[in-house]
Amino acid sequence: MNTMFQHPQLPPFSEALPAPVFFRTANMPAQASYPRHRHAWGEFVYSYSGVMEIELANHHYLAPPQYGIWLPPNVEHMGFNRHEACHCSLYLAPELCAALPASTCALTVSPLVRAILDELRGNPPQLPQTDEQQRLLRVLVDQLVQAPPAGSYLPTSSDPLLGPVLRALAACPADPRSLPELARAANTTERTLMRRCQRDLGMSFVEWRQRLKVVEALALLEQGQTVETIGLDLGYSSASAFISMFRRMMGATPDEYRKGNIPKA
Repeated sequence: MNTMFQHPQLPPFSEALPAPVFFRTANMPAQASYPRHRHAWGEFVYSYSGVMEIELANHHYLAPPQYGIWLPPNVEHMGFNRHEACHCSLYLAPELCAALPASTCALTVSPLVRAILDELRGNPPQLPQTDEQQRLLRVLVDQLVQAPPAGSYLPTSSDPLLGPVLRALAACPADPRSLPELARAANTTERTLMRRCQRDLGMSFVEWRQRLKVVEALALLEQGQTVETIGLDLGYSSASAFISMFRRMMGATPDEYRKGNIPKA
């Protein structure tokens, strides 16, 4: 059962932010969620560990630690995490949001942005903010303005043929069926699914499936499982095959990632 958390819309969040740029962190247990809500300010969500997911009316956004999720003002959304997670939210007053994307998207987190987020996590700004804290927060906003948008790391589709296939795989990332087998089960053709992947996801089916396995692997790594066990659980015939895929997708081996050696995005 999901654990519901009260989103910080109580004072000073009920009407306006207490500062033009406001930062907070939260530790979330597994299967926790924020209720569906909206607010007049923008929000950048970043997960230090685990994977936070944001759901809009008809879109689902998910990002591992190389990305954060940007929510423009007045976008109704809910947040949840399947596994234990630690995340932060950076809230921006409406007048500071104009230079950021006008629609929800994942933003690539540069080494500098990650360093600033780590510093803020260790030394969160208090109210009233000092001049030094305000300057650091403004530098972070400037860096987010320059961050390349990445859509959603693991997009979804409402297509009646592709959608059920993606949901089935998300429920069981180790599903061994090939694309032709999945197409037959969905009463369609491999070519149709391939076309709809490019149309709806902006990537190939193979890449989407590998991203799905990476997201699952991140949670299992944080739980302390061995690389060999994770590889087998995700359907790989050997640890080396899993490590090769993980390195190609993340730029680091699973052990390097677990030690905090996250590469430049």
